[in-house]
Parts: sequence; structure tokens; C-alpha cells
Amino acid sequence: MPLSPADVEAAAVRTAGLVRPVVVLPTDSPRHWSAAEFLQHTGTFKARGAVNLLAAHREAGSLPPTGVAIASGGNAGLACAWAAARLDVPATVFVPGTAPAVKVAGLHRLGARVVQVGTEYAHAAEAAAEHVAATGALASHAYDDPLVAAGAGTLMREVLTCTPGGVDTVVVAVGGGGLLAGLATVAAQHGVRVIAVEPEGSCAFSAALAAGGPVDVAVSSVAADSLGARRVTQLALDAAASADVVPVLVSDAAIVAARRRLWQEHRLAVEHAAATAQAALDEGLYSPGDDERVVTVLCGANTDPSDLAPGPATSR
Repeated sequence: MPLSPADVEAAAVRTAGLVRPVVVLPTDSPRHWSAAEFLQHTGTFKARGAVNLLAAHREAGSLPPTGVAIASGGNAGLACAWAAARLDVPATVFVPGTAPAVKVAGLHRLGARVVQVGTEYAHAAEAAAEHVAATGALASHAYDDPLVAAGAGTLMREVLTCTPGGVDTVVVAVGGGGLLAGLATVAAQHGVRVIAVEPEGSCAFSAALAAGGPVDVAVSSVAADSLGARRVTQLALDAAASADVVPVLVSDAAIVAARRRLWQEHRLAVEHAAATAQAALDEGLYSPGDDERVVTVLCGANTDPSDLAPGPATSR
């Protein structure tokens, strides 16, 4: 069943007071703003969906004593571990052996049991599924769950409320599609265009649009630790079908340059996933109209900033 605005409204009620309201920052252009969701708990929007999932199951009496389990490239696991700690729920997080050390360390600090397996998200997902079957733990998906997507959609709800002058277009990076599903659901309700940006080497959403449904893709990108899903969720495709969504692909070189420029010019230290959205504008792959009011979602603070300076500010 497609996500609805009512699902997002219910998520907003459950997560109120638990997640940080988004901060919208002005940029060099009077009609361009940045949604600083990298300031969210655990550094990404995923805290929203994780809290909504656990709170909804607690309300329904369906939260098992064995807790919650999730497979993640890192960020969803951090959010799940944080939400579980807030609600006093045991959490087991499965991550690829290639997950960034900064994210693995964060999982341990949050009190999660961490299991590293394989080299890709898909390997961690298989191990998590086996764990759920064996223990009866609640399965939390990194992006393919209506409660997770609805929680993510609360970000768009806040962006519309706090951006001066209103919003015509929102630019967002896409991995598995959980954020896109929630965001596009709210955007469609308010006539806002969505620019869905993916790395060229990790383009499950664009591939699904071309194929007419979710398909597996190979993953190879500097942003793959956050945007490395092999397959986009049907929830995202359903939401995109009823919204004005424009897919854009950006190169790894553009992503690296955008991340460095965000640091050098604005002192924003973000991971490559956040820079993926910015790269679409930096490279002119989406050119807003003169009067178009644009918000770029900068999401992802779980990065090692040691490689940010010095260097060329852009790839142009």
C-alpha cells in the first residue's frame, strides 16, 4: 500500500520531542537554502524512521523482548541503535565488513551488539534475516518499511514549515528510497518538485524507473556506504509516480568536489551522501529557474573530516 500524508502526520506525533527539528540554513543565493539534517541525532534523517518504527510497535504491543535487528551500511544502524537506547530496547546491528570505522565505533558507543559480515549491504541483510528468524527479534529495514519511510517524511513536513518564503523544489540524495518515499509523499501534497540525485555508480532508483519496477544494480561509488542499495523500495516508486520527481545522476568526482566545497566555503563537514545532493546543483545538472525557491537536503555527518582540506573547491 502506498504511503499517505496521514502516515507522515502520525509519525510526526510519535517522534515529537525525540528527534531534532531540522535547521534550514541560507546559502549564497537568496532563493537557495540547505536543510541541515546532518545535525539530526546520529547524523542523519534515519533517526526519524527508527524512532517511529519502535514507538509504533510499542503502541501496538508488538515489540518483542529480543529487541530489534537491522542490516545497515552504517547510518540506519546508528539510528536504530540510538532509538533502541532511547526506548530501552536491545538492538543488534549487522554491517558489512567495509563499513566505515567511524560508524562502527558509533554503534558500539550507543550500546548495540554489532556483527560485521561480508562486503556489501546485501550480505549484512542476509545475516540479519537469519538472526530474526532464529530469535524472533523485530526486523527493522534500513529503508523498505512504511513506518521508517513515514518517519523520514517528517523532514519534508518541517522543511515546508521553516523555509522562509516557501519551497518550490527540494533536492535530495537517494539510496534505497526510504527518504524519497516519505519526502515525495509530502511534496506531492504541496506541489513541490523533488530532484532525486544518485551517484552514477549506485543508481537503483533510476534503473527502476527505466525498467518499470525495482531491479538489482551493481554498486560502486564513493557514496556507497550510505547510498549503496542494490534495489530501490517500491514505496519510493509509488510515491514518485504521484509526485513531480526528476531523477539526476552525478559522478563520483562531482560528489567529492561538492563535499570539499561545502567544507571550504561553508565549513560544513558532511559525508559523501550529503554532498551527492549538492553536486547536482554545483555541476548544473539541475538548473533552477530565476524565481525558483530550492532547498537542498544535506544529510549525513558520519564522516572522517581529515581528507577535506586543502584541495580544489570544485570539479568545474
